[in-house]
Amino acid sequence: MNNTTARKWLSFILCLALIAAIALTAMGCDQAKTPETPETTAAGDETAALTVKGEGATVFYFNVVDKDGSETKFEIHTDKTIVGDALLELGLIAGEEGPYGLYVKTVNGITADYETDGTYWAFYEGDSYGMTGVDLTEIKAGATYAFKVSK
Repeated sequence: MNNTTARKWLSFILCLALIAAIALTAMGCDQAKTPETPETTAAGDETAALTVKGEGATVFYFNVVDKDGSETKFEIHTDKTIVGDALLELGLIAGEEGPYGLYVKTVNGITADYETDGTYWAFYEGDSYGMTGVDLTEIKAGATYAFKVSK
């Protein structure tokens, strides 16, 4: 084998090693860029697990904070256009109609009733207190809504 042939083979082998290294690096980058569901909530709790509920084209996030501060997180999939309609359909909220709309008394199986214990469910859009009731709030895809027990 002459020097020219040996150099060609060495170049070929080095090119293959470089291609393999680039491919492995690219695979690692793809995994790092995979979108994750939000883990941080308004309260900053990053330990709560996320439960997926429903079926539909629109996705939003729903957090429940009980009177002890424990948080339950949901990823909601729905075809509804109103937050309250989606949550009612999935059985995550229950209440009664009042003069100002739906008065939510039960969220995720937890009841807060102002008449009995002075607590109520406060509705939040992101980190802010909801400007409209849950039964009037239009769903924004990717947004986070929450109910928190308040006193």
